[in-house]
Amino acid sequence: MVWLGLVSAVALAVALAAFASIRRLKRRLEQLQQSYWDLRYEHGRLKAQVKRLDPEVAAEAPAESPEPAPAASTTFIPLSSLKR
Repeated sequence: MVWLGLVSAVALAVALAAFASIRRLKRRLEQLQQSYWDLRYEHGRLKAQVKRLDPEVAAEAPAESPEPAPAASTTFIPLSSLKR
């Protein structure tokens, strides 16, 4: 009977420690996500500022986005033709 109480107390302590650890990790993840989006915003703002100040350099730099792929030709196939 004593062992059961001891095992239960240890399990409760481990669960509380895990819960506290998860809360800290969640808070840290939220901070990292906020930092990421702040940096992306700042990068875009500075990039636009550089482009505005020196358009020749922006014209020489290759485009970041790849050229759009050619549009795939799609044709309409009625379902009734598939049943044959």
